[in-house]
Amino acid sequence: MIKKLRHPNYLLAITAIVLFTSGISILWVASLRIPALEDISERRIDQSTKIYDRTGEILLYDTSRDTRRTFAPFTDISPYVKMATLAIEDKNFYSHDGFEFSSFLRAVLVNLTTLSFSQGGSTITQQVVKNSILTKDKTPTRKLKELILAIKLEKVLTKDEILSLYLNEISYGGTTYGIGEAAQNFFGKAAYELTLAESAYLASLPKAPTYYSPYGPNRDELEARKNLVLQEMLANKFISEDELVAAVNEKVEFKPRQNTGSIKAPHFIFFVIDHLVKKYGEDTLTNSGFKVITTLDYSIQQEAEAVAKKYGYINKTNFNGENNAIVVIDPKTGDILAMVGSRDYFDQEIDGNFNVALGHRQPGSTFKPFVYSVLFNKGYTDKTVLFDTPIQFSPTCPPDNFTTDDICYSPGNYDDRFRGPIIIRDALAQSVNIPAVEALYLAGVKNSIDLAKSMGIESLTELDAYGLSLVLGGGAVSLLDITSAYSVFANDGVRNPYNPILWVEDADGNIVDRYVVSPSRVLPAETARTISSILSDNTARTPAYGANSTLYVASRDVAVKTGTSNDYKDAWILGYTPNIIIGAWVGNNDSSPMEKKVAGLIVSPLWRELMDKVLPSLALESFSRPEPEDPSLLKPILKGEMGSEPHSILYWIDKNDPRGPIPQNPSNDPQFNNWEYGVELWTLSNKSSI
Repeated sequence: MIKKLRHPNYLLAITAIVLFTSGISILWVASLRIPALEDISERRIDQSTKIYDRTGEILLYDTSRDTRRTFAPFTDISPYVKMATLAIEDKNFYSHDGFEFSSFLRAVLVNLTTLSFSQGGSTITQQVVKNSILTKDKTPTRKLKELILAIKLEKVLTKDEILSLYLNEISYGGTTYGIGEAAQNFFGKAAYELTLAESAYLASLPKAPTYYSPYGPNRDELEARKNLVLQEMLANKFISEDELVAAVNEKVEFKPRQNTGSIKAPHFIFFVIDHLVKKYGEDTLTNSGFKVITTLDYSIQQEAEAVAKKYGYINKTNFNGENNAIVVIDPKTGDILAMVGSRDYFDQEIDGNFNVALGHRQPGSTFKPFVYSVLFNKGYTDKTVLFDTPIQFSPTCPPDNFTTDDICYSPGNYDDRFRGPIIIRDALAQSVNIPAVEALYLAGVKNSIDLAKSMGIESLTELDAYGLSLVLGGGAVSLLDITSAYSVFANDGVRNPYNPILWVEDADGNIVDRYVVSPSRVLPAETARTISSILSDNTARTPAYGANSTLYVASRDVAVKTGTSNDYKDAWILGYTPNIIIGAWVGNNDSSPMEKKVAGLIVSPLWRELMDKVLPSLALESFSRPEPEDPSLLKPILKGEMGSEPHSILYWIDKNDPRGPIPQNPSNDPQFNNWEYGVELWTLSNKSSI
């Protein structure tokens, strides 16, 4: 039988363990030393993230290459910068000893409950230690080292020296480190010249430089954080109420992003970086040595950039449309093969840094296929007869009032002609407006928005604001979203969300994330095939565009739709085969109108030139054709016939049940009388042809 330890021996053993552990801890703490000040200033550069094209061989961007730093002596830094930084980062900086117990305790509790060890100390002293002395691993021992070294740093450096280190070492985004470089990079001035508003903007950036970048898509969030910095400065009595108001209202101009010459596909790269930051966090992206293999086909990207630049100047001269954007997607995977957000990323005259492919603009007639898709889903056919004739679409306005204002709505066609009865195939192929508005009424605004959303368009959120003008481009969309949505037509009704990244490797070559294609059916195959059949039907298109227009590709099955927004501010084109889709936009960033020309003249040459360069490298594929229906099972109006006498479609069908019984009281539909009036006008003027 094992004898129990006697009580004194037990206590002796515990005491020995405690003394041994304490001794080791004391020795470990004592071994942690602060480097010399000049060594701290030589900032440790971590393993940077590198971003490649889809081959994994062409380096598009290295997050640390061309790192820029301009040291600014503490006395040469604007007092506003110091106060703004303290207000938002560490308001008690000059009163604590390197850390604040309440913040430290909160971080410990979060780390213990989540086991992520992602929460660190928030004082400026601790951030100097983290950024300049320690490695970036998120282990408990590193956190403890950070705390101990912060306390030690406070004993060997003054507060001003620590704040100076922080301001000269912190990242302000991309390759810009330190307040001196940030002042030059963003505002073209020295750090001592920064105004209160400029200082508040710069103090906003270190928390998340990519997310809050003035060159990124989150300018509203940057503006809000700048105002928060100013509010914190006021709360800490760093500035007065009058200074705050003046700074909030100050118009601050950021310099355009500079061309370092070492970045390829810049609009795409910063889109990818934004995507990575949202997924992994700013610190991880910058310092973890990731190798990111993107979906970009650099050969297509180069062709797209060349075409964008060429036609940027042509369209500026001929049509007063100085900018353009291009997106290329593989519909079978959702891979983004190319993205050009302006004719030249570094062109200051057109605000070239801004990625127009992500901006929201009115899509014109390129929205029509979504509306007609709803009709096909309901049971309408491509031979359904609609009427192209003057119609007042507001039931509260007289049927003979063909004007448009805040109450009445009576749109016209791009060529000011009216064609009378026209089947849906011809109406869509020729982009005739009035039948499209009829189609939206038959489909329903909500149904059309819901379908567009399921296909990839997320921006149409103001249901009550659009009305029947939606089908003519009344709602704003991005080129990326609508190009992705059209890929559903190309892919037989199956959606693959757009994707910019194939996989991500860590510094040791292990794959930490790989994109998995996740297709989902959002449109019946027959509907997608019918849309593709119409948009590739050169015979149906010919009355509007001519038999040999730039839209017609003789050697391939290519479906195309153009669109021009109200007041000629935006010209669009979406063209696709079963294995690629190219979307393009032409216009001006300030939304000033172009010459009054249809999109086919303005944007189609750009699209066609790129399509001709890309198609030869792709397999020859054709669209699957929709299954023909037995005409004997269809009402005359659904198979291209008007019936015994001319009437609007509302006379023959219930709009929600087109294949059901003929309505007994069609006048119950609020649109009926106005539509019938338009048909009567056409009948009176075309008696000889009936």
